[in-house]
Amino acid sequence: MEVHVAAPSDRRLLPAADALGIVAFATLGLFLHDEALSPAGYARDALPVLAGWYAAALAFGAYRRPSWRTLLATWIVGVPAGVLARALVLGRDLDGDQAVFLGITLAFTLLFVVAARAATRALVR
Repeated sequence: MEVHVAAPSDRRLLPAADALGIVAFATLGLFLHDEALSPAGYARDALPVLAGWYAAALAFGAYRRPSWRTLLATWIVGVPAGVLARALVLGRDLDGDQAVFLGITLAFTLLFVVAARAATRALVR
């Protein structure tokens, strides 16, 4: 039996909550690295991760059947796919720096997405 991370009435808000979590992570990264909070910065840092996330969410049915299992599958596939796409578009070498970036991105996107989902659920109730 799977434990659902959102009540059925919350399901329509999950994609927005996930985007909020990922964009919040990108915002923090831009801020901490003294980058401008600009459309170009978000396109470079958030957009690839969002694309990877939503592609994985579609593949795993994360919004049709929300559960910890589909959330974690989306996270473990979608975030690395987005980080890889970002590295390739930016012409980055797939080296230790990218591995560190991936680790940080994995840890914090999960934290931010779960927090955004929890906040959304609390607001709906």
